[in-house]
Amino acid sequence: PYLLRKVTEKAALASYDWIGRGNKEGGDKAAVDSIRVSLTELKLSGTIVIGEGEKDDAPQLYNGEVFGDRNAAGHLDIAVDPVEGTTFLAGGQTNAMAVIVTAPKGTMFDPRPAFYMEKFAAPAETRGKIDMGWPTEKKLQTVARLIEKDLKDLTVFVLDKPRHRGLVEEINEAGARVTLYPAGDVAGALMAATPDTDVDVLMGTGGTPEGIISACAIRAMGGEFLGRINPQLATEIVSVREAGLDTERWYDRDELIGSNDVHFCATGITSGLLFSGVKLTKHHFRTETLIVTGVSKEKVSLTNWHNR
Repeated sequence: PYLLRKVTEKAALASYDWIGRGNKEGGDKAAVDSIRVSLTELKLSGTIVIGEGEKDDAPQLYNGEVFGDRNAAGHLDIAVDPVEGTTFLAGGQTNAMAVIVTAPKGTMFDPRPAFYMEKFAAPAETRGKIDMGWPTEKKLQTVARLIEKDLKDLTVFVLDKPRHRGLVEEINEAGARVTLYPAGDVAGALMAATPDTDVDVLMGTGGTPEGIISACAIRAMGGEFLGRINPQLATEIVSVREAGLDTERWYDRDELIGSNDVHFCATGITSGLLFSGVKLTKHHFRTETLIVTGVSKEKVSLTNWHNR
């Protein structure tokens, strides 16, 4: 797993020059190019399950792209988000990061055309104890009781989107706090699953790729994650229906990632909830990376200095 840090560190460094330039495509392409080179250099054998999109739309790191020998022993499922938070990167805002996840072949849920997912993330104490059919207030009351916290002190991470106005009202009416972010729900989900952070719960609808990545990380570290395919676009609704995906069903964390042998690695590009972004000093670039290993439940934070 420590080799994966080279993938995300190099991607973060490659996109550094694009911070605050107003060009999210430029920053994303720099990170994509870097990750593709890194995966080739590491001689990883794996298939991109979660990548930059369908082959017609993404010339590199597309869903289904194979690195190495697909028949090799130890072939992996790979999820990659070269820049999670491209808008943050372009605007010089918080929470942009480079992310990669690996797991054994066939264990990672393939969402196919589903672009949006409703998500719920919370600490390990809540595992298997929240019914997603409950009203928002009952869910939050139950979380508060299980983690031994007053409901009024519970903080819920929600993406700041018009579709969440009703949810935000329900959270406030229940008596809990809301923390709104324009993007970055991988960070929000990990914060929710980690004890003693500034976030206790993540709720609402965001990207499906980020949902699968969050599920992988949370299975590795311990915690609760549930996801429901929730298409938002007219074309997506048709594609999801044609693919036979159930939009009513809540998928359990272990259905989204079917193995404990999962490795999550993320490096900050801009400073945010999880770690500092790339810092430039007179002689070095400094990076901060989070590595989570599922089998051992080990969570490691690494600071590295790279020669300029």
